[in-house]
Amino acid sequence: MSLLILRGLCVIGIILNVFLMWRKNKELRANPEKDPVIGLNGEEQWQEQKKHIIPTAIIGFVANFLDTLGIGSFAPSSAAFKMTKSVDDVLVPGTLNVGDTVPVCVEAFLFFGLVEMDILTLVLMIAASVIGSFLMAGVVSRFDRKMVRYALFVGLFILASVILMKNLGVGPFGTQGTATTLRGVKLIVAVVGNFVFGALMSIGVGLYAPCMAMVLALGMDANCAFPAMMGSCAYLMAFGNGPKFIQEGRYDMVASWTQAIFGAIGVYVAYAFVKSLPLDVLTKVIVVVVYLTAFLYLRDGIKKGSAA
Repeated sequence: MSLLILRGLCVIGIILNVFLMWRKNKELRANPEKDPVIGLNGEEQWQEQKKHIIPTAIIGFVANFLDTLGIGSFAPSSAAFKMTKSVDDVLVPGTLNVGDTVPVCVEAFLFFGLVEMDILTLVLMIAASVIGSFLMAGVVSRFDRKMVRYALFVGLFILASVILMKNLGVGPFGTQGTATTLRGVKLIVAVVGNFVFGALMSIGVGLYAPCMAMVLALGMDANCAFPAMMGSCAYLMAFGNGPKFIQEGRYDMVASWTQAIFGAIGVYVAYAFVKSLPLDVLTKVIVVVVYLTAFLYLRDGIKKGSAA
């Protein structure tokens, strides 16, 4: 019964996200006033963003394909957006969280039930991440470009470091527990940790790697990281920061659709046909690219400030 509810919430999250995006896009495009941060009115933004439909579609497919295989989508997406100049820096956090909602909900729907995990532990961790993401999204959606660039530098630097630790199997990634249930102090740590990770999602720090590190450090079976990671991301994006970013209009209207559509296709292809790939070298390449991207955001924050 609990599994049915969790999967049902994934479906509701997809429907809700698609409806909110459709309604907000219609509202934004009809607004004749220029956005004070972007410098364009709604229709001008739409026309400008349409120019990048092909690169963002490719980014959506590839990043969410890799996400299903455990690398995560935020790091490669952030790097690709920056390298291709396909998404305005100030819109990157919102585009990541809004656009990837559908693919991650599809992931969670597919992976729930594949691993046995205590339902109380799972639900509390998911709820904490949703609350953290919602509260932080309200802050990030008011950042100017300079603040977003600094936040992305810090976030991507931390994320690349954790992904590298995971790839090398050091720190908590060098341990392997067997627990599928947490109680007492360990449960409190897991809940507080996921609250923080949910908040960090709003500035573009993917939850997957930090959540896995925490799960392993608490002595849990590594497989428990998958329902915890995917469930947390799916629900915090669908019911937490996703609706908040949409409400504030702080996301790329076109890229969010391409991420949603082609990202979902990427998830299904990876889940149904690929299963696993030798990702060691690829992950290291992504880490290097993400470190480079982090410093590019820092450079632009220092040199350009809030300028486009």
